[in-house]
Amino acid sequence: MHRRGVGAGAIAKKKLAEAKYKERGTVLAEDQIVQMSKQLETFKSNLEEFASKHKQEIRKNSQFRVQFQEMCATIGVDPLASGKGFWSEMLGVGDFYYELGVQIIEVCLALKHRNGGLITLDELHHRVLKGRGKYAQDVSQDDLMRAIKKLKVMGNGFGMIPVGGSYLVQSVPAELNMDHTVVLQLAEKKGYVTVSEITDSLKWEKERACHVLDHLLKEGLAWLDSQAAGESQYWLPALFSELTSRDVTPEEANQMTP
Repeated sequence: MHRRGVGAGAIAKKKLAEAKYKERGTVLAEDQIVQMSKQLETFKSNLEEFASKHKQEIRKNSQFRVQFQEMCATIGVDPLASGKGFWSEMLGVGDFYYELGVQIIEVCLALKHRNGGLITLDELHHRVLKGRGKYAQDVSQDDLMRAIKKLKVMGNGFGMIPVGGSYLVQSVPAELNMDHTVVLQLAEKKGYVTVSEITDSLKWEKERACHVLDHLLKEGLAWLDSQAAGESQYWLPALFSELTSRDVTPEEANQMTP
């Protein structure tokens, strides 16, 4: 038996049907995009109305601010961005983060003589709240981190180093690589570290450990206690609980620094 061939007419009909299905699919996709765009515009309009109505709450309450930001993320806008855009002008948060950034710089400069330019996020938060007074706008650690990121973009040495589930805030343009960060993390529990602790915990050669510690000393980020029992201790003042519990004058810091 001979297989019956497919006629040219059948092929043409099949291609026409495929073209119609494709065209119909395109129309449906375009309709969906139009509907989604309309929904986004409606949501944005409602969000703008909400922001206008609750401007003061968004500015003053950090939890309200985070919740509102999550709502805005659904339409791809950052209401807390600096600049003179619509959201910044409506909420006034551009000025809020500018003022917060200035206060962060002031706190870091005031403490640089005793911590070398490193401070825990917790202590920075405490001092910023203390400086703002009882009736000032609420400030969360998330607000601080956002302000620090904006300062970092300006290229003035600010950055954050992850340590023990939180962060150390760096306010000096010191070059810190991964080795320095790992040593800071190792010192987090006690506030200090020794050469042997580094070599034992990280399996480093002694020269590598000494190189990192010498750099931290040179940058003023660590203090050396050469009279400690057994082995010299390298203290990180930003992590030293006794120092963070009281104010240390520049004269005291010079006496403690070898």
